[in-house]
Amino acid sequence: VYKCQSYKQKCLINTPAKYFLDKLSLNISFGTKYFQTKSLLHFIRGGSAVDAAIAALLCTGIMNPQSAGVGGGAIFTVMDRSGKVKVINSRETAPSKVDPDLLKSCKNESIPRTGSKWIGVPGEIRGYELAHKLYGKLPWAALFQPTIKLAREGFPIPPVQGSGITDNRMKNTSLRKLYLDKTGTLLKTGDEIKFEKLADTLELIANKGADAFYTGRVAEDLVRDVQQEGIAFRDLASYKATVTEAWVAPVGEYQMYIPPPPSGGPLLSLVLNIMKGSSPRSVDEKILFYHHYVEALKFANGQKKQVRDNLIPFKACSHRFKHDASHIPVYYNFNKYPDSMGTTHVSVLAEDGSAVAVTSSINYKFGSKVYSSSTGVLLNNQLLDFCETANREQPPSSMTPVVLKSKSKTLVIGAGGGRWITTGLASVLINHLWFGKSLKEAIDTPVVYVDSQNTVKFESSLHKVMSLEALGHNQTSEEFYNVVNAVEKKDDYICAVSDDRKRGEAAGY
Repeated sequence: VYKCQSYKQKCLINTPAKYFLDKLSLNISFGTKYFQTKSLLHFIRGGSAVDAAIAALLCTGIMNPQSAGVGGGAIFTVMDRSGKVKVINSRETAPSKVDPDLLKSCKNESIPRTGSKWIGVPGEIRGYELAHKLYGKLPWAALFQPTIKLAREGFPIPPVQGSGITDNRMKNTSLRKLYLDKTGTLLKTGDEIKFEKLADTLELIANKGADAFYTGRVAEDLVRDVQQEGIAFRDLASYKATVTEAWVAPVGEYQMYIPPPPSGGPLLSLVLNIMKGSSPRSVDEKILFYHHYVEALKFANGQKKQVRDNLIPFKACSHRFKHDASHIPVYYNFNKYPDSMGTTHVSVLAEDGSAVAVTSSINYKFGSKVYSSSTGVLLNNQLLDFCETANREQPPSSMTPVVLKSKSKTLVIGAGGGRWITTGLASVLINHLWFGKSLKEAIDTPVVYVDSQNTVKFESSLHKVMSLEALGHNQTSEEFYNVVNAVEKKDDYICAVSDDRKRGEAAGY
């Protein structure tokens, strides 16, 4: 599927040769063997980085519908061949009719977080349309063909998708009918599944353009299927994706291009700026490093709802650190919020130097669990992120597709995992850029995370830092966190790594 180049010292240290690709490199958040077929590579050959990203996201939408799809939204960070970087925002917006009491109550865990009342206006397809208009080379319809073919023919349910198909999760949802076999039994990992209705919808969009989804038959069918308390036709018809300049933050020798609010880019910049210059060697220095890192994450959590127009003053946060103690949540301006856990990420680097980092989400696992039987579209529950924000405003997001550029290197990186995104990216960038780990080693490094309850969590493969408890940090262990995917060009070599946590794989030609 891709040509492996022999390992040389000038490439990243200790990175296996299989991670070095030539020409177009395509890194997919929840990659599977389907992405590595000659069929997909045939369809994207000769296309742009954006073409490859759109084709990959469409396919991810059926391979891992629990995380992303055309019923959600996305943020693109795109660097063209000249080095100019733009951000395309196609995140969901609030429908015109939203019960304000619903948004005020979204932190109440006793209220169900699924159903049509939580659906935001999907922006995914408008985002694809704008990205393709600005940067695409291949015909629009060509990007849809591999996914349409796969959706019609069917495939075995992959383990990650299959792990979410449970009686408890599917109970009393319209999504359940998608996963029932002819005997009424829920499908499981390895069983064959087809997305025939979605294939019809994608074919309509491929042939008639994005308007088919927003002002045509698909829009009419969607509105009919989710009419109770859900989106209205006018909400879809009025949706627009936007393009803006990327924000720029210095990170060592790199310029880091991040999407502006409501993305999580400013929060990543905050954490990195607080931690810059750290180089722990002794045990005591490592304990202090983890303490400062956890404090930085807590301040980032506290600033999330405040991110709007300006980068957060990181010096003000770092000056409030204590070397010997943590603090109560109010010290960080912290309020409890629901933990989101979905999202997928694609990183692409093309032969001409252009690059795309794009993160897409339907918010929770399987989003709202509202399945439009007429269109095959699974819809988001993104309204949960709005809480008490104003009508039609886009909510704060953790999504942070990033492009870093130095004189000799380009790094395209992003993560899935909802609220874990900032932590995952900060961990990889600190370990790779500052501590000298290879890209593969940095992505594999166990993650320390601060959750929505201000609790410090860490992957089970990372030993508990007992000294942090003495400093007042409440700690616990969990099995799974974020998924980071990255492509890096250094001199004449390209290294592509997809996170093993969700069995991701890199592909290219």
